[in-house]
Amino acid sequence: MTGITVDGFLGELEHQRRASPHTLAAYGHDLARLTELAGEQALPDLAPHQLRGFVMQLHGQGLAAGSLARTLSAWRAYYRWLARRGAVARNPCDGLRAPKRPKALPKALSIDQTQALLDAPAEALLEVRDKAMFELFYSSGLRLSELAGLDLHGGLGLAEGTVTVTGKRGKTRVVPLGAKAAMAVDQWLARRAAIAAGGEPALFVGRRGNRLNPRTIERRLDAWAKRQGIGLHVHPHMLRHSFASH
Repeated sequence: MTGITVDGFLGELEHQRRASPHTLAAYGHDLARLTELAGEQALPDLAPHQLRGFVMQLHGQGLAAGSLARTLSAWRAYYRWLARRGAVARNPCDGLRAPKRPKALPKALSIDQTQALLDAPAEALLEVRDKAMFELFYSSGLRLSELAGLDLHGGLGLAEGTVTVTGKRGKTRVVPLGAKAAMAVDQWLARRAAIAAGGEPALFVGRRGNRLNPRTIERRLDAWAKRQGIGLHVHPHMLRHSFASH
């Protein structure tokens, strides 16, 4: 059937759909790759299992997941175009998925960055609270939800050097509490009553005396890191990862 070549598809993209030169170049490259993989077989005759094999082949050659996803997108667009012209009964790319991109490990702070973050002096009431929170994050490797959920009584063992927290799926675990963290928490406890609402069980409270929510803790950590000149966005899981790395 005439008019269903890759060049015909790219020509329509260029003249009728006004695709950008970058898009045209990317589609051309991805469809040239498909033509090479198909060998002597015409592209409209390829079956879904063959295309799946091509994806696996490219993945095995080291093509990144993001590049594979873009390649599949170009193939799908071409076969949709063929289907509209009756050249294929159905799009053989339907149901094909590129391998998932591997999750990047959270970046850990260096030892020097961690010291700069945690050794900063705390004088104002909320600074004392914040330093206690951040020392706990790093010393005990707590999750954000675990730190926010800590209560004044029942989880904190300053004398024993431990913290008992309830983590994912309601599992309770006991983690060590370092001497510096214990000292920072003790300093906060000495001043907590100045803002804590009556009967509030939370260890860490905000200006209105109630439990701090996780988002507020995230913002306080980022602002603290910027004041210390760390030079990057610091989030709670970064401290947890630094704890594991160091």
